[in-house]
Amino acid sequence: MPGIIGRKIGMTSIFGADGKIIPCTVVEAGPCVVTQIKTKDVDGYEAVQLAFGEKKLKSTNQPLQGHFEKAKTSPKQKLAEFEMNGNAFELGQVVNVEIFKEGDVVDVAGISKGKGFQGVVKRHGFGGVGETTHGQHNRARHPGSIGPGSYPGRVMKGLRMAGRTGGKRVTVQNLKVVKVDSDNNLLLIKGAVPGHKNSFLIIEK
Repeated sequence: MPGIIGRKIGMTSIFGADGKIIPCTVVEAGPCVVTQIKTKDVDGYEAVQLAFGEKKLKSTNQPLQGHFEKAKTSPKQKLAEFEMNGNAFELGQVVNVEIFKEGDVVDVAGISKGKGFQGVVKRHGFGGVGETTHGQHNRARHPGSIGPGSYPGRVMKGLRMAGRTGGKRVTVQNLKVVKVDSDNNLLLIKGAVPGHKNSFLIIEK
């Protein structure tokens, strides 16, 4: 199984075998239910769709209610697809945290924390004062000149400027699984992962 859907619980730290503290993110990984199996004959590619997180029936529209009924499961909050990789699955099959083991290296994807409208110093790391970057000399934390001169006489597309920051899909690669708690469906992953507490994550090997 290549991956699973999870939820970020928070951060903690544990002691490693050498006595050093390891900062870890606690992730509730599964249990997930197989709600759809996609094949080359029908869909043009092979994938398995997993569902995670309980959802109230009254908050689920009728098409999704029928979708979950086919898999003989209750409505879920989050759906995600994973490549099959030759594995065989059945509708309604439960996938849990036991697909991982200590020492596995995983990629974790999620929606980063939204930071609202931010200036160039926070958004792009400009120096912003004392002529350290971008030419301004009397305006702290400002971007400086944005025009390229008389030709072409306009601001070029893609220029780094102030704007909305965060709230985008981010993938952090090559994170180590430090501990697997199969009784509580918890993963301890070394380091930080995207998103705020209780946000959904996609964890793939």
